[in-house]
This record gives sequence, C-alpha cells and structure tokens, in this order.
Amino acid sequence: MMDIITIIGLTAAAFTTIALFPQLIKVWKTKSTRDISTGMFSLYCCGVFLWFVYGVYLNNSPIIIANSLAFVQGIIILIFKAKYK
Repeated sequence: MMDIITIIGLTAAAFTTIALFPQLIKVWKTKSTRDISTGMFSLYCCGVFLWFVYGVYLNNSPIIIANSLAFVQGIIILIFKAKYK
C-alpha cells in the first residue's frame, strides 16, 4: 500500500498535469495562439524539464510522471504557437 506522501504527490502530479490539458485542447480546436506567451511557455518547459531531471535523480515517480507529461504538453503548445503564428 502506498504511503500518504506518495498519494499526495500523485494527486498533485495529476492536478498540475491536467491543468495544461484544457489550454492544449483549446489551441488545437481554435488554431489560435495569439494570447499565449512564448516566453512564459518556454520558461515553463525548462522548469518542468528540470523538475523531471530532479525526479529521475531522486527516483521519485510522482515528480517524473507529472513533469514528463507537463513537458510534452508545454512543447506541443509551443509547436502550435510556431505553427499557427
């Protein structure tokens, strides 16, 4: 059975990972990225990538899972930003 700290970590990981999904879907459907900041999403992707590396170093699956998925979503949004410019 998982300990409470792991459950909290997995719950936080789920919430923060799911948080980007509505933005990703909106961009995909509307093909509009006008109001999305390239700088903000670039910094965000760098940050979640570093969190991913940190999670790998600690062998902490909530950190690894959340940040790898958040990184992929952020990169997709940046790709859409470049594509729909």
